[in-house]
Amino acid sequence: MEKSCTLLVHFDKGTPALANEIKEALEGNDVPAKVDAMKKAVMLLLNGETIPQLFITIVRYVLPSEDHTIQKLLLLYLEIIEKTDARGRVLPEMILICQNLRNNLQHPNEYIRGVTLRFLCRLNETEIIEPLIPSVLSNLDHRHPFVRRNAILAVMSIFKLPQGEHMLADAPETIEKALSTEQDPSAKRNAFLMLFTCAQDKALNYLFTHIDRISDWGEQLQMVVLELIRKVCRTNRGEKGKYIKIIISLLNAPSTAVIYECAGTLVSLSSAPTAIRAAANTYCQLLLSQSDNNVKLIVLDRLNELKTSHRDIMVEMIMDVLRALSSPNLDIRRKTIDIALELITPRNIDEVVLTLKKEVVKTQSGELEKNGEYRQMLVQAIHSCAIKFPEVASTVVHLLMDFLGDSNVASAMDVVVFVREIIETNPKLRVSIITRLLDTFYQIRTARVCSCALWIIGEYCLSLSEVESGIATIKQCLGDLPFYTAVEEGDSTEASKAPQQVNAITVSSRRPAILADGTYATQSAASETALSPPALVQGSLASTGNLRSLILTGDFFLGAVVACTLTKLILRLEEVQPSKSEVNKASTQALLTMVSMLQLGESSFLPHPIDNDSRDRIVLCMRLLCNTGDDIRKIWLQSCRQSFVKMLADKQFRETEEIKAKAQISHAQPDDLIDFYHLKSRKGMSQLELEDEVQDDLKRATGEFTKDGDDANKLNRILQLTGFSDPVYAEAYVTVHHYDIVLDVTVINRTKETLQNLCLELATMGDLKLVERPQNYTLAPESSKQIRANIKVSSTETGVIFGNIVYETSNVMERTVVVLNDIHIDIMDYISPAFCADVAFRTMWAEFEWENKVAVNTVIQDEKDFLNHIIKSTNMKCLTPLSALEGECGFLAANLYAKSVFGEDALVNVSIEKQADGKLSGYIRIRSKTQGIALSLGDKITLKQKGGA
Repeated sequence: MEKSCTLLVHFDKGTPALANEIKEALEGNDVPAKVDAMKKAVMLLLNGETIPQLFITIVRYVLPSEDHTIQKLLLLYLEIIEKTDARGRVLPEMILICQNLRNNLQHPNEYIRGVTLRFLCRLNETEIIEPLIPSVLSNLDHRHPFVRRNAILAVMSIFKLPQGEHMLADAPETIEKALSTEQDPSAKRNAFLMLFTCAQDKALNYLFTHIDRISDWGEQLQMVVLELIRKVCRTNRGEKGKYIKIIISLLNAPSTAVIYECAGTLVSLSSAPTAIRAAANTYCQLLLSQSDNNVKLIVLDRLNELKTSHRDIMVEMIMDVLRALSSPNLDIRRKTIDIALELITPRNIDEVVLTLKKEVVKTQSGELEKNGEYRQMLVQAIHSCAIKFPEVASTVVHLLMDFLGDSNVASAMDVVVFVREIIETNPKLRVSIITRLLDTFYQIRTARVCSCALWIIGEYCLSLSEVESGIATIKQCLGDLPFYTAVEEGDSTEASKAPQQVNAITVSSRRPAILADGTYATQSAASETALSPPALVQGSLASTGNLRSLILTGDFFLGAVVACTLTKLILRLEEVQPSKSEVNKASTQALLTMVSMLQLGESSFLPHPIDNDSRDRIVLCMRLLCNTGDDIRKIWLQSCRQSFVKMLADKQFRETEEIKAKAQISHAQPDDLIDFYHLKSRKGMSQLELEDEVQDDLKRATGEFTKDGDDANKLNRILQLTGFSDPVYAEAYVTVHHYDIVLDVTVINRTKETLQNLCLELATMGDLKLVERPQNYTLAPESSKQIRANIKVSSTETGVIFGNIVYETSNVMERTVVVLNDIHIDIMDYISPAFCADVAFRTMWAEFEWENKVAVNTVIQDEKDFLNHIIKSTNMKCLTPLSALEGECGFLAANLYAKSVFGEDALVNVSIEKQADGKLSGYIRIRSKTQGIALSLGDKITLKQKGGA
């Protein structure tokens, strides 16, 4: 069996010379040097070093010391040294320690007595403890509470030993008597804990004898009472009613820790609505009264658990939960909103939306650092409320449209996407939304928001007045045309070197100017009527028109969107405007706008010319306005919106399917017991079984049994470390559980000789760290040994574990080394599929600095089959909707996303094309914040992509 460890301190490996230095320091008279030497000795022992030569030195030179620090370190030293031989018998030299311990237990100083009693709590050797029992019992009546509380703990630990009941037969009666007269809260708590652990009936007798005074007991004692109630109710469920009264009385205790434990105990013992409501009220009070953010997050987790099992009761508490939004911490606000969104019903939707609207308004009052991010969260929450309950959309959409010009781009994008969805799903709000959008369009500051708003204007301006208002708004935001006019050659040389304004520039006159050195020069005077250069654009959006400013920065994608919107509006104007001349006039203005954009794009003023895609799009719009057919009109005025409607339907379908899939997950295994609810008592214990399941979770985490009860999964994780012909055979069962890797190594001695000092030496490569140093074992002929090694993982990176088995035999004096096979830790054990919004994916893609580009090299010839193969191999989720992957065009592009247990994001973009010979070509690009996950995931894809689908 593995040895129990009561003390763990990190220390780097020492050198052999360090033991001699420690010995010299201990033999001297310098107290600080002795303290330092004792600390080093303790840390060396904790890290596997055996220093037998120090024991006698410590007995001679350290035991007599009166210094409290040295005495404390001496007890730590005695705690960790080996006290028994290979057969389990106490070493003879331990007799030297017993007298010292007895003297300490009778020492006039209460600190020495107390720490010695605490040391006895961690001793398991009966031969050492038995002579000290009279001294331990005498300390139960000591005048100082520090000694009494540690004496009670020592009695409890001795009583729990295998021979403890024989050594201390009357311990429960002694402690019960001490408890009745004890006044110190800590000593009282320890005494009650001893009765609770060793004599439960006496603890219950004391509890009911003093039931009226429970509210006056100290916090520590009340916590032990709650623990006792949980244990008793588990074994005797019929008496649960009288204990629940005690719990409810403790809900008014002054200690917040007691209140929290009371609420948790109440939920685990009863599923009655009154009990659940009382617990939920308690959690809500803690949520508001506690200032510690960590406490708030823990309480929110408990409320979230209640929401899962008792949703009807939590629906009543939704407004109390939303009061947590007053906290400035974003994590608390996010978790609060997530809980509230799942508790929305037709009855409370109005109150919830009103609260969210007030919070949105608050974000306008002060420009705090996190206001933009908080506003984005609120917008997303209101968006989901409006989708679930369309009747509230009218009360929030106009308020949110004030934030289209928000400086936070993500928040503004959420608003415009919300408006785009609401205007399609709520036809009654179309006219008011379009009117409001046209009125506030000039406030929009970013190109992405402008693009989405222009699409809405182009699709949903249907009446004559709306179409004309849309054209007028765009024209006003573009400003006067042209954007840029080249001046006469020779006159523009000086002006073009450092232009202060970007305009339609025309030469008006020439005049002499006096330069700084007093000489004359001729300059051109130009009339400046347009906008600021790119460096000044952000400061001039409000004064000059947002579209013009953004286009003059070189954003020709936005220019193409403007051209498409104008084209749609002109095509619709032809349908609703009876006057042909008005249509021609508007069409001519639109063509002039598009020509001006092309002229600006091909000028030498901007650092980058217009891109080919935007140029082709604008030219296509010009051709459509010059020659429009019925088929083209149908595509531009109907097909675009039909595609958008289909996208919304796909999104809703996906969400519905996910909800159904979660609801259909069966948590019952084939060999689970069937719990008939109607055969239980109505006051039956609803969630008490959760505590029992913790043990199963621990077993599952360490691989003692699999979830499905099948050993096939376990057999797949067994790795052979040595060859069959090696004198020592070894194999390892690898269990990966979040941050821990556990290696259960089976070592078999296949020889006829006894192997001495056999040691499993392991080393790691990557972000893996060995937790403990290996021990030496003696292995009999043809016997086996189970050795467990624990390894900590600190990041998502493919790691390697390698090492040797070293041993000695009686015939060969030299040590024999058997090299082990390497163990490769798979990155897939740390990655799980996750979902993120398209905007968040693009933002992370732009921010992450590590990229790994893998060329496609596969025998698979179908694009979708290859994509599915990559998704399965990388354990990632495809963010691209299925509707976008439909059809056969020879091209495929998809985004994949996953998250590691360490919170790292893994982004993958798959872009493939089918060649003429039927083979697939393209690239898979991986991006992440850390180098390890990008490289490891790239290696995994390279290894797996050649396989069949």
